[in-house]
Amino acid sequence: MSLDSFQEPYTRAGDDISLDAVREQVRALEETHKPHGVQLSGRIVHVCHYLPVVPTLINHSSPATAGVLSPPPSPPTLYGDVPASPNGDDAQAGQHQASSVPSKRWKLAPRYGHAAMISGIRSLSATHDQLVVGWTGDILSLPSEGAASAEENPGSAGSVEHQIPSHLVSQADKEALQTELVGYDEDGQGQGIEGNKGKLEYVPVWLEDKVAHGHYEGYCKTTLWPLFHYLLWQDVATEYASADAHWAHYEQAQQVFAERIASILKPGDLIWVHDYHLLLVPKLLRGTVGERGADVIIGLFVHTPFPSSEVFRCLPRRKEILDGMLAANLVCFQTYSYSRHFTSTCVRVCGYETTTRSVPGPTPANTSSALNTGSHISSAHPSSNSPENKYIGIDVQGHIVAVSHCPVGIDAERVARDTLRPGVQPKLEALRALYADKKIIVGRDKLDVVKGVVQKLRAFEKLLHDYPEWQGQVVLIQVTSPSLTDSPKLERQVSELVAHINGEYGSLDFIPVHHYHQSIKKDEFYALLSVADLGVITPLRDGMNTTSMEFVIAQDRTKRSPLVLSEFMGISQHMSQALQVNPWDLGDVAAAMNAGLLMSSTSKETRHAALHQIVTTHTSHTWAALLVKMLLSQINGQTSSRGTPYLPKELIKSKYDSASKRLFLFDYDGTLTPIVKTPSMALPSFDALNALTKLVVDPRNIVYIVSGRDQAFLEMHLGHIKHLGMSAEHGGFIRAPFNGNGKTTATDDEDTWVNFTSQLDMGWMDEVAEIFRYYTERTTGSHIEVKKSSITWHYRSSDPEWGLFQCRQCQDLLENNLAHKRPIEVLVGKKNLEVRPLAVNKGEIVKRILYMNPDAEFIFCAGDDKTDEDMFRALHVFPSNATGKVYLEPPLSVTLVDNNDGVPPPAVELAIAHDAIFTTAVGASTKRTLASWHVTTPEEVVNHMLHLVGETSRGGTSVSGPGTGHEAVGHGPSVGAGGESKSYL
Repeated sequence: MSLDSFQEPYTRAGDDISLDAVREQVRALEETHKPHGVQLSGRIVHVCHYLPVVPTLINHSSPATAGVLSPPPSPPTLYGDVPASPNGDDAQAGQHQASSVPSKRWKLAPRYGHAAMISGIRSLSATHDQLVVGWTGDILSLPSEGAASAEENPGSAGSVEHQIPSHLVSQADKEALQTELVGYDEDGQGQGIEGNKGKLEYVPVWLEDKVAHGHYEGYCKTTLWPLFHYLLWQDVATEYASADAHWAHYEQAQQVFAERIASILKPGDLIWVHDYHLLLVPKLLRGTVGERGADVIIGLFVHTPFPSSEVFRCLPRRKEILDGMLAANLVCFQTYSYSRHFTSTCVRVCGYETTTRSVPGPTPANTSSALNTGSHISSAHPSSNSPENKYIGIDVQGHIVAVSHCPVGIDAERVARDTLRPGVQPKLEALRALYADKKIIVGRDKLDVVKGVVQKLRAFEKLLHDYPEWQGQVVLIQVTSPSLTDSPKLERQVSELVAHINGEYGSLDFIPVHHYHQSIKKDEFYALLSVADLGVITPLRDGMNTTSMEFVIAQDRTKRSPLVLSEFMGISQHMSQALQVNPWDLGDVAAAMNAGLLMSSTSKETRHAALHQIVTTHTSHTWAALLVKMLLSQINGQTSSRGTPYLPKELIKSKYDSASKRLFLFDYDGTLTPIVKTPSMALPSFDALNALTKLVVDPRNIVYIVSGRDQAFLEMHLGHIKHLGMSAEHGGFIRAPFNGNGKTTATDDEDTWVNFTSQLDMGWMDEVAEIFRYYTERTTGSHIEVKKSSITWHYRSSDPEWGLFQCRQCQDLLENNLAHKRPIEVLVGKKNLEVRPLAVNKGEIVKRILYMNPDAEFIFCAGDDKTDEDMFRALHVFPSNATGKVYLEPPLSVTLVDNNDGVPPPAVELAIAHDAIFTTAVGASTKRTLASWHVTTPEEVVNHMLHLVGETSRGGTSVSGPGTGHEAVGHGPSVGAGGESKSYL
């Protein structure tokens, strides 16, 4: 990430994006993928914490009868909910649903909350089939007589519902719910209506009560929710708080989700996982489906803010959560700043690197311009064939995770219809009569510490103090909905502050602050928004607060009043025409209130028109379609249709057993041992040493370590193994297999190593060293590693973002001013920059080894990074359709050293068959590589080798070579210098 990328971009390309245009681009992308063999099922699987349906079990014994106490129920609503009014149209709709759904065991009703997300999901039924996977919520039971009474009279006492423990719900009841959810439609707008080509199905997830409540009320609400809003868990807890108290439940719940998704998954499904409740699902799902996991296309959308790395790194389980998120193909946030925080966190906390990639964009026939959702996914200059989308990604061991942003909107058309409900106008007139000749300021928030209610009240008090002309002329109607984390202390503080303001500035016939701590009906809510002279929404930290957008819609038919917004809201970044304030600056908020109340009609009209354009253009429907478009954009035809397959043990075993001579070529760091932060601590495990020892014992096996390490390190830890060949410094030196003499330093064995650089011009090293010293002086924590055949600049201990910036500057200098003059190449590794001779690389060494062993009938070559691609490339010289003899010309590594008499060595005939070459990359199957196979971890490389020699793993203890005088458990200290040019995390 370049330093100038911290500039905050506008969240959309413009205000003229139509839903039809987005859908056309989605269709074009799907057509683009077909020629590449990408399988698309036409289904979108949405994974949400809750199902948008409340199932109530009918004709079940009450808890009292069952003799089991129920756990406390989860609240039926979530943040930002507006419950529907039980009167008028809603009551009729509820009666219609109860009578029309042929339920024998279950009564189904809509669950209110996350209305924008659900509206967006439902809109996708116009183009795709959809599945919504979610928890059922606490199961309520309604006696059969109560159900009958509820149908006739929803408010009767006979319709009292009781919560029952989840384990009392029988399998037959669970199956009945699945059946009765088929075709369920909460309001007649999603299923079977004209224009909807797809169907919408609901898939319930069943959780044990203890797990469900530990997951939601526990880890989600007491740890993650505060953290994502810049509060630590102890800041909101009423007693001793532990960030890990409910971690096990958080993990268990998401494993159940992953297993449920896997049970209904089809090839070609697109999966969208929603919000912070389910951050581990991408990784758990890939693990659950096994080898098919690499082919699953997963997007993760985080609806909440994402904090800066300095806040997130306080979380004890930070690595587990980030790795869970990074198993997705695309991680999407509400705003650019949240996505930037996430990218910085991955770099700083996990040590991962960022990368920029371009993917082909759609070329719809009827669309004149490409869409753009920000700088992370932006339209590039179109090529002759199609435009490209550029995005920033996180490189996780070869798996590139795209990071983007796309703000959620609201269902503007539906909100506009709701403001015209018959019950709204009478309440609107009543409010006008009640506060005649008074200016009305309206606020509606959850009573939560992050919503800034206390600060808003203090700012209103300052308005009355600093602008005394408003005393007796303005009222604040503040509605605070009950919150799951209701704090008696906060409620008392708000009540005392309201009483103080009313006592100071009120009178017997006038009360300036009207505080209602309750949920309000939909008609009352829209009447309140419509009557306001000023809306004030000033949370201390919030995501996409939908109340502000609903305020704009409600005001379109009334006063078109201005809006005061906190600059710490995600929505504020593209609602620039609102009066934006710092909620902590009471004087600033008071001044904005005063400006809003005094604003001229012309200014109101201008500001409202701009806000209304934004709210009605980027709706929840457009948001949902854009998510599908962005996820489809991450599918690369070449990599998705050809994921590197996993190396099967039985296949390699059969080829191994049938070969009379075998060749093994192993990288060291990241292949035989895991990558570690300190290079000297990358010690071979007992299993790795055992596998190598057992392989070299067989006279039919030729085994080489082809590493970037220097000779001293390889001799130190592997020199005691008899018949083991070694190549050091990326092919700069080679030592043929010998009988082992226990010597531990390169100096003692200099006559056994062949130096391929002795006949090369190495004068360029002084020039490169001077450049590296310049950047080392300016990059704290960086250092230079000088080997005999190469020189490397490491910045793994420096600030990751500054180090990467300096690395790119240094790379540019070397490539433009030195590389074209000297026989060298510049390699960008993981947290390093290496310069080496053009004639020296791992590929040349592999060709030499193969040239010296042309009768090999089996080749296994394993590596994990860019330098190992040279080995894979060297072994790709054999065409897969070759039917005749295959010859290998003498490589440069042979002619440089062995051609002493001036007679060029001849070409040799190879005995190897194409299907007996196993080039194996360590990492994700989606990793870009020339290898034909993959394994996931270094441990799997070792296990495959143990399988070949009939051994099993004994654990991960790291063992140093002879002469070091100690055994290190795990990553204990050891003697060793330098490191292979890789990332040590």
